[in-house]
Amino acid sequence: MVDSLSKMLAALLAVLLLYIYPAAEAANRQDELSQLTVYNAVTSFVDAVRTKGYITPTMYNQFQNELSLTGNTYNTEIEHLHKKYVPAYDDPANQQGFTGEFDAVMDGYYNEQIMPVLYPDNLVPMDDPSRKYFLTSGDSFRVEVRNTNRTPGAIFQEWLHFGAESVNRVTANYGGMVLNEDY
Repeated sequence: MVDSLSKMLAALLAVLLLYIYPAAEAANRQDELSQLTVYNAVTSFVDAVRTKGYITPTMYNQFQNELSLTGNTYNTEIEHLHKKYVPAYDDPANQQGFTGEFDAVMDGYYNEQIMPVLYPDNLVPMDDPSRKYFLTSGDSFRVEVRNTNRTPGAIFQEWLHFGAESVNRVTANYGGMVLNEDY
């Protein structure tokens, strides 16, 4: 009885080491390659926007196509912070008593404001200038990408850890100041 139990345990361990562990490692490597691809796509897109000072539908579509090469689905969040200077008043409600100073205020624009400019509800051609989203030199621009599906590496990890749910495995967050207005 003990001999057959040890043989079954050895067979189970052999299956685990010969098949499941290499498959899990291959899935983890695939997630790492996806992470690298996503990071490169995000940095090149953000750097192009920061250098040019605008976003076109073609630039955004190319960015989304690079993300889709990984086989995962993603949630993309864009943030544009526009700095403007507002005069400071002693009585701000009535705008009376200018103090001679200005306050720096950051106006935030996100997917809800940017996507209607890139993809309006009309039949304007893709290369029409009205479909460009413009930024100003000195603004802040940032993109955050997170996968929305369960990757193969996450599935193996959940299985090997008895159902412990894993977090998003493929993410990228990159941004900076807009350097140029090339329009």
